Order: sequence, then C-alpha cells, then structure tokens
Amino acid sequence: MSLQHRINNKRIAKNTLMLYFRMFLTMGVSLFTSRVVLNVLGVEDYGTYNVVGGVVAMFSLFTGSMSTAISRFLTYELGKGRTEKLTSVFSTSVNIQICMAIVITVLAEIGGMWFLDNHMNIPEGRMEAAHWVLHFSILTFAFNLISVSYNAAIIAHEHMSAFAYIGILEVVLKLVVVYLLYISPVDKLITYAFMLAAVAFVIRFIYGVYCSRNFEECHYRMVFDGRLLKQMTGFAGWNLLGTGAYLFNTQGVNIITNIFFGVTTNAARGVAGQVEGIIRQFVGSFTTALNPQITKSYAAGDMPYMYTLVCRGAKFSYFLMFIFAVPFMFETETIMYVWLKNYPPEAPLFLRLSMIGVLFDILGNSTANAVWATGRVRRYYIIVGAVGSLVFPISWLCFVLGGEAYVSYIVFMAVYFAVIFVKLYIVRGLINFPVRMFYRDVLLRIALVSVLAAVLPAVFYLCMDDMLSRCFAVCAVSLLSTSGLIYGIGLSQGERAMINGKIRTVLKRVR
Repeated sequence: MSLQHRINNKRIAKNTLMLYFRMFLTMGVSLFTSRVVLNVLGVEDYGTYNVVGGVVAMFSLFTGSMSTAISRFLTYELGKGRTEKLTSVFSTSVNIQICMAIVITVLAEIGGMWFLDNHMNIPEGRMEAAHWVLHFSILTFAFNLISVSYNAAIIAHEHMSAFAYIGILEVVLKLVVVYLLYISPVDKLITYAFMLAAVAFVIRFIYGVYCSRNFEECHYRMVFDGRLLKQMTGFAGWNLLGTGAYLFNTQGVNIITNIFFGVTTNAARGVAGQVEGIIRQFVGSFTTALNPQITKSYAAGDMPYMYTLVCRGAKFSYFLMFIFAVPFMFETETIMYVWLKNYPPEAPLFLRLSMIGVLFDILGNSTANAVWATGRVRRYYIIVGAVGSLVFPISWLCFVLGGEAYVSYIVFMAVYFAVIFVKLYIVRGLINFPVRMFYRDVLLRIALVSVLAAVLPAVFYLCMDDMLSRCFAVCAVSLLSTSGLIYGIGLSQGERAMINGKIRTVLKRVR
C-alpha cells in the first residue's frame, strides 16, 4: 500500500470516528425524544405529523439531488487540484439553490394545501393543526435547501469534525424542544412543527458561518458560468430521477398507506422509520467519510484503489447495519416496550421488514458513489430509477387488491434486492468495475456472516422465557457472535491486519 493510500485510509478512519461521535449523541437523544414526542402528541397527532411531513418530504428530493451534484463537483475539483474553479462551482450552486427554493416553496404551498384538504385522511378537528404543520415543514425545507452548498463544501473538504461539534449543539436544541413541548400552553402539534423549523434555521445558519470562515470558495460572488450551470443541473436532474424514485417508494407509500389504512398505521410506519433513520445515520457516518475519497481517487486516475473503496464501502456499510439488525429482528417487541412503553401494534412487524429492506438498499450505495464520481449518470438513473420506482405502483396495486399494510415492505425488499445487481451491471460497463471481485469479497462474505450470525441468538431466543433477561442475553450474544463472524469471515486478511494495527496503536497510546 502506498504512502498516499495509508494517509487516505487514516483520514477516512479519523473522519468516521468524528462522525460516529456526533451520531451516538444524535441517536441517544433521538431515541429519548421520539418516545417523549409520541407520548405527548399521542398516536393520532404523531401519525398526522408523520404523514403531513411526508408530503413536504416529497419535495426534499430536490435537496438531495443538488447536494449530491454540488458535493461531487467540489470534490472532483479538489481531487484534480484545480482550486481556482471551486469558487465558480460554489457560487453557481448558490444561484441554483435560491431559485429552486423560491419556486418549490410556492409549489409546495399550493399543491400541498390542495392535497391535504382533498385527499389526506386527517382526524376530525385536526385539519387546522395539519395546515400549520405543512407551513412549518415547508419553511424547514427552504432553510435546508438554501444551505445545501455549505454542507456539500464541508463534505468535500472532509472537515467532519464540524459536523460533530455542531451536532452537539443540535442535540442540546432538540432536548430544549422536548422541554418546551411539555410546557407549551398552545396546540402541541403546532408547537412541535414550529420548534423543529426554528432548530433547522439555527443549525443551517451556523453551518453557513463556519464555511464562510474556513473555505475561501464559500464567499459568494456573482458568477455566471453557462457551461458549468448546464453540467451541474444536468447531473442534478438525472440524480433527481433516482432520488424521486426512492422518495416515492418511502414517503409516497406513506401517503397511500394513510389513504388506505389511516393515521394509526402511519404512526406505526413513523416509529419504524425513526429507528431505521437512526441506524441509517450510523451507516451514513462511514459512507460520508468514504465518499470523497472515491471521487478523489477517480479524479486522480487511481482506479484499483477506487475499486477497493467501493467494495469496502458496500461491505462495511452492510456489516454496520447488520450488527444492529440482528437483535432488533429477534427482540423488537421488548426493545420497543422498553423504549416507548406504548407503541402502535403494527410497528414491530414494520421495523423487522424495514431492516431487511435497508440492508439490501445500502449494499448498492458505494457503487452509486462510483457512478457519481464519473459524472456520467444519465444511463444509471434511467435504469435504476425505472426498476426502483416499481415499489410505489406495486404497493398501491396490492392495497387495492386487499393486501395488508406490511406488504409494501415486502415489495421494497424484493425490488431493492434486484437493484443491487442492476447497479453492478451499470458500473461494470461505466468504469470497467470488476464484478467478480464484488461477488467474492462482498456478497459471498456477507451471505456467510448473515446466515451463521443468526444461529446463537435464535437458540437463546427459543430457550429463554423471561422477556427482559432474554432480551439482554440475545443482544449480548448477537453483538459477540456477529462481531466475531465479521472479523473472522467478513473481513479480508488485509482488512484484519489494518484493524489489528489500529488496535495496537490505540493500546500503545493508552499505555
């Protein structure tokens, strides 16, 4: 391994640790606040916030698309060493974001109000509160959209410590939100939506100040580069197709679930989505640190190292998710009881199925990052978007034919399992990616670990009766057996050597 590769790996490890620090704080507070919010709002209001917020989340596909485009172009220029173009990229991205924020806010207000009044299944007497939730959710969305360029700059420069430190402030603000929700004399659903918008404004403002002070290109200048504008909007437009497909498969299904089954089922989906989102953050901490290196290695023409990062990203993302998924699969009811006390009855089944679906989904993320690095995304998004978007119409058809609400999760699992191989096929043709390497080093290893890791937890689950002690036993055994199998079977010899080296370094420092 070259010196530069060792430096890059060290940077990835350091950034991952900083992001994990942020994530653990966020995860702990999210678990606590979601329990309090569910108890304070009640099942119906919690479900109402989840489904109305989902309407606005449909528009957030524009945020994700532009964030990916901006991050890719900034990271690519850094990898090429062309720092003079960074200012042009950043200022062009700000121009795009401001225009989009104005247009989408108007469309979201008009279209969202119409859909809410005419098609949503909202409990009697809660329509006015739902209107306020819609308004504040759109305001939150606008804050996030305008600030995308600054967040992308932090990722491109790999200043992950900024996320960690600002994350501490965000945690504190969310705890304040919970306290104010308890003592609020006005409608608590409206109060909750307003305070989340206020937190989003404060956090986004701080990110903007940090970037302006630390990155020269983040000082906005009046720049119009027609060629760059075309490239960025083209990249974002095709990315929008893929992001839109996923959003319809999640928030879109959430909306049709409301139409067919009501807000109580939406509350169950909201609880499952809360846990899923927290665990996705854990995985995202690793991929956020890894993705800039994939783009920079492509820009530098170091393809073997890029192939290694893609395989490593897919495998490690899966294992990070799998460590949490195993105990949740066995002890969902007990964990939810300890966490929430009272929870919607369908939530445990939804969570189990969503865990499997997410495991399939994240396996293809690093191959997507390889495609983003090339900038040639049209064919990728046409094919992946077409296959992935099948979740929404198939789920709708199943509901029409009398299927239960959980069927949508099974459809998601099946479609995104197929998407893994679709992505591999595309990336092979685009960058000559060694698919056999992916099968051997990723899919085969995770299949062996996944099957064997369930054996010991299943024995404890079947042989013990007391719920709480069994839950502790299953969680402990799951952690030990899964970690051991990942180390022994899931990792390659080189990856084990790298981890052993990191452990020895830490032990030396402790001594």
